[in-house]
Amino acid sequence: MTIIVDGKINIRILKLEEIKSALEKMGEQLFRGEQIFEWLWKKNAQSFEEMTNLSKSLRDKLNMSYFIDNIELKDQQISLDKTIKCAFKINGGEIIEGVLIPTKSRTTACISSQAGCSLACKFCATGRLKLIRNLSPGEIFDQVVYLKNEAEKIYNKTLNNIVYMGMGEPLLNYKNMLRSIELICSKDGLGMSPKRITVSTAGIAKMIKKLGDDLVKFNLALSLHAANDKKRSLIMEINNSNNLNSLRESLKYFYEKTKSRITFEYIIFKNFNDTIEDAEELAKFARCVPCKINIIEYNSIDEGNFKQADSKKVDDFANYLKQKNMIVNIRRSRGKDIDAACGQLANKNKV
Repeated sequence: MTIIVDGKINIRILKLEEIKSALEKMGEQLFRGEQIFEWLWKKNAQSFEEMTNLSKSLRDKLNMSYFIDNIELKDQQISLDKTIKCAFKINGGEIIEGVLIPTKSRTTACISSQAGCSLACKFCATGRLKLIRNLSPGEIFDQVVYLKNEAEKIYNKTLNNIVYMGMGEPLLNYKNMLRSIELICSKDGLGMSPKRITVSTAGIAKMIKKLGDDLVKFNLALSLHAANDKKRSLIMEINNSNNLNSLRESLKYFYEKTKSRITFEYIIFKNFNDTIEDAEELAKFARCVPCKINIIEYNSIDEGNFKQADSKKVDDFANYLKQKNMIVNIRRSRGKDIDAACGQLANKNKV
């Protein structure tokens, strides 16, 4: 996260009381803090010059000491199915991604928490970028604002859901991820309910337990993709240090603390994890906590080794789970005609 640039502090890392303290040292009235905070989060100001209810002298003082870490649209693609994929440039020139997914029943923003990723999952284009840095709360927040505005402008739809399923591992940017959700849910921000937010993790057991200790109100999803250790470790290196047994225990702990149902995300790959035996293993593992299962069709990446499973196998897989009284949804592949897989657009817009 970029905190200081050219000697200036990123003002959006400051909480309201910290802004008021800075104003007091400037000899300014404290109520100006609320005005600045509103401009930063409710009005999404891109510069101090936009803060027209502040005096010019105060705006000059702010410009001398602080900067606003806004994101900038670099590229945008719109699919035939109306999915919108955006590449955003952040401070320092790195590229991150955000996706708007409209359906008949809901409109979802899929956002990134890091530039790049350190986990290098074999099926994910983001893993090829490596981890560059954590995103700030403001950089995460801005993705939601932009996609929310696009939903309203292009489709006349309200943003219903937010999923932290874009680039990066949210639990490895824990503090900034929590702060961004606090701002999204705050009356001073977007005022969304935390129950409309889902944070997806590749599976870091100690951090899942920390979510439970922090009594978070948002939803948790685990990117599982295989329910035996040997197969999961082949595609997700994180499983070597966070195996299924440790994840099972952490999920139980999280549920005991929060009473929040877990979502298991399962990308289904052709001739890898698409058999009834795989479904049986998934059903057995998923019974550890109250849950639902999202079976996800795979969006292939360039030069990747994995392919989308046959439609009949996907249906048979889901039907087996339903027969075991599991709650199952099939998430059909979206944005097939654009760079839909996570990390593809960022790879093509490297600077």
